Amino acid sequence: MSMPQPGELEVATAHLDTPTEEHGEKAIQGRSLRQIAWRRLKHDKVAMAGGLGIIIMTLVAIFATPLNKLLGNPPNEFNSGLTDIDTTMPYGRLSGASAQHWLGVQPVDGQDILARLIAGSRTSLMISVAAMVLSLTLGLTIGIVSGYYRGAVDAVVARILDVLLAFPVLLFAIALLAIFNQSPSFLGMKGQTLNFAVVIFVLGFFGFAYLARIVRGQTLSLREKEFVDAARSLGASDWRIITREILPNLIGPVLVWVTITIPTYILGESGLSYLGVGVQPPTSSWGQMLSNAGRFFQNDPMFLMWPGLILFLTVLSFNLFGDGLRDALDPRSTR
Repeated sequence: MSMPQPGELEVATAHLDTPTEEHGEKAIQGRSLRQIAWRRLKHDKVAMAGGLGIIIMTLVAIFATPLNKLLGNPPNEFNSGLTDIDTTMPYGRLSGASAQHWLGVQPVDGQDILARLIAGSRTSLMISVAAMVLSLTLGLTIGIVSGYYRGAVDAVVARILDVLLAFPVLLFAIALLAIFNQSPSFLGMKGQTLNFAVVIFVLGFFGFAYLARIVRGQTLSLREKEFVDAARSLGASDWRIITREILPNLIGPVLVWVTITIPTYILGESGLSYLGVGVQPPTSSWGQMLSNAGRFFQNDPMFLMWPGLILFLTVLSFNLFGDGLRDALDPRSTR
């Protein structure tokens, strides 16, 4: 009995693997990494719940003004008739909650708590996203340049990042914000615009060092890969290699960093506003509401609970979605 030759085995195997219309077989379709990540992410119910929370918070922040008009409660409207003149506390239980004021009103001035929370969501989202964009721009640029060119550039950048990571950011931020809050104008900006710009700069500038380190490490690894060597051998410029070969491979880590950084900046803005150096009245801020509620929490705990609960749920939603996204983009994850 003669043994089949290798060529005959290949033909036979190819014939067996080829789908035929007679048996109704379909060709096997491959999936891209993006499709695989999305399939894993949508099966993570916890991450999808976090994503739903992010979508709701974003929509509320975008439509904060028309939403407050629909509810009929401007966030800066005083309702002194709803608070007791002697005790400054709202009339009734649960901070004076009623059909008109669903979550009640603030002590002293009687401002609607729900309206202030909705307006505060816009403040938090605007500042955190702007600060994230600043950190993303600086972190990507400096991290890629440092990791790709190495040598003296990498040594200088690494020392600068070490200084920024060891810098007492909170103390510097408090001092800087206290100075600019007393300044009438700076670089043509004044009032609320200047206040927002300084908070965004403090959060974004001192937060980019973490991303720069991540990007630098990834770039050091990617620049030694075969596809980068192939592009370099074909005469591709450094700009083309960075933008076409290295940058697309950084999307995964950067997306995870974004979902973790935005809640961090939301907490940072709230913390600075809580200390009185962040967002200034009459602009609404969750941290500012928590600071004001500290004087009344024994007699009116609901005033403290609502901004704290909203802040907790928002940060939790981002963290849950970020964890799920990280697992979905990690091919070694077993979840």
